[in-house]
Amino acid sequence: MSGDEVADEPLYVRDPEAWREQLAEGNRFQARKRVASKILIRDEQDRLLLVDPVYKPFWDLPGGMAEANEPPHRAARRELNEEVGLLVEMGELLSVEWVPPREPWDDLLMFVFDGGVVTSQKARELRPRDPELRAIGWYTFEQAIGLLREDVGERTRRALWALEENTFVYRYGG
Repeated sequence: MSGDEVADEPLYVRDPEAWREQLAEGNRFQARKRVASKILIRDEQDRLLLVDPVYKPFWDLPGGMAEANEPPHRAARRELNEEVGLLVEMGELLSVEWVPPREPWDDLLMFVFDGGVVTSQKARELRPRDPELRAIGWYTFEQAIGLLREDVGERTRRALWALEENTFVYRYGG
């Protein structure tokens, strides 16, 4: 092989370790996205499970921030268990939303998953387990809209639509 042929080879062929170092260097400077996951849980009366966090003025869907290198579906499942002690089989992804920066936070990716339907008996047994929660409750969508921040209400509406239509939604811009 002539010198010209070697120069035409990609860096990952010529020097795999140098290629790995180049990728690692690029990774150090790339943007990091915060990831949050919510889970849509319904009871047999088609009411939604909402949580009342002590650190927010509005109610919310169960869920929260993903930990480092945690997949979004596992974050939703973990958060649900931590918050109310409920373990569910994760259903389909209903929506992904890019949420723009909002003081003091950077932007984030918000996932909403289908958590299925729990029996009325199970719904009555659930209690807040996390000190971050003041209360939990079961609400119709119409009732929930009055408790949720406007953007969370819209996110919930889109997730319910996706569930009904057996699809998923991507939204950006908050």
